Amino acid sequence: MEGYDKATYGAEWASDYDRFFPDVAEGMVELLEELARGGRVLELAIGTGRVALPLKARGNDVSGIDISPEMVAKLRAKPGGDAIPVAMGDFADVKVDGQFSLVYLIANTIFGLTTQADQVRCFANVASHLEPGGRFVIEVFVPDLGRFDRGQRVQVHHLESDTVTLDVSEHDLATQQIKDQWLELSPNGVKLRPVFLRYAWPAELDLMAQLAGMTLEQRWGGWMREPFTSESSRHVSVYRVSPT
Repeated sequence: MEGYDKATYGAEWASDYDRFFPDVAEGMVELLEELARGGRVLELAIGTGRVALPLKARGNDVSGIDISPEMVAKLRAKPGGDAIPVAMGDFADVKVDGQFSLVYLIANTIFGLTTQADQVRCFANVASHLEPGGRFVIEVFVPDLGRFDRGQRVQVHHLESDTVTLDVSEHDLATQQIKDQWLELSPNGVKLRPVFLRYAWPAELDLMAQLAGMTLEQRWGGWMREPFTSESSRHVSVYRVSPT
């Protein structure tokens, strides 16, 4: 997508991110806390802190990484936001001090790394930050190629008497990339919010983990530990480094 880089998403979405995605999934914070086992926690792409802040409020030692100053400014403006250390940079590469018992990356964000090489590098970077026996948790959608007709798709996300939000996307099967625009049409005009993704299949993610020295410990269909089946639309996967 011409003109789109790793900082574009945050720059374009930060002002309205919490309006479009206000809720934390039921069971998410509790499950992350359980998997952390009382140790240090690192959120990749911490964004506006909608998950990190409630996790911190429960007494967990939470840090973050993010490439977007706009997103982090939203975090800092919230109560308790100044108490969370955030390293600025690309979460596939940036290093932070110390090791963690849990690193997590939610809301499809690993797919925001738009090449397989970047995604592989992310797994390696995570492994380098995990203590022995530490866990890496990701939450992503399961690719559904049936959503596209001749490589295209239009979906209505929100419809009111004076506002409509459309999701318009193109799919490249060869590269597993999706170019997407959210269009909000209102009396104030047209607002475009771009998204560029490179999806990966569950087995492909498992191989990336294996290359980084991690193994799949659990895979659920959601944060309430729903079974993962062929009907699941998304998955929460837990990878673990060797305890020795």
